[in-house]
Amino acid sequence: MSSQSPLIKTRKPGERLFCFLLVMGSTYLFWQAYNISGLSSLSSPGAFPLASAAVMVLASCVAFLNTLKSPAAEGVRFVYHCFPPVVAIIMALILVYSIVLDSLGFILSSFAFLFISIQFLYRRSVLTTLTITLLSLIVVYIVFRLVFQVVLPEGIVPEREILSAIESLWR
Repeated sequence: MSSQSPLIKTRKPGERLFCFLLVMGSTYLFWQAYNISGLSSLSSPGAFPLASAAVMVLASCVAFLNTLKSPAAEGVRFVYHCFPPVVAIIMALILVYSIVLDSLGFILSSFAFLFISIQFLYRRSVLTTLTITLLSLIVVYIVFRLVFQVVLPEGIVPEREILSAIESLWR
């Protein structure tokens, strides 16, 4: 049990660094918003981004100052509490996915990524995971490739030939 009063807010490992990075990032965004049109008028194109970034800078500065005043939490480990193994594993899966996306293509790499991550996180039967994966992949493919016509990496699946064959059936 902690010897500190429950009313005193303690700081988790990495919280001070994260708040500092928020200050730096929001300051950068403020500068970028200022570069849109400066402070020429309230109706200028950069007025809303500038106001939003100013609020971000102010809020992140307040959060950072609060972390400077807060004592470190006792018995809290960064790896266990802030960056647990499940997060590291999913981040590794995302990294592998981004590496193989161009060579394998969207369909195969997305199928593998979804199947492995759903099975790892949801822990149900392989059939349930396969069903969720296929339905998700079909919906994402239809929305992005067919509706919005986003060009997705083709890889080793001859996607254009398959789409043209399906299209010829409708003619």
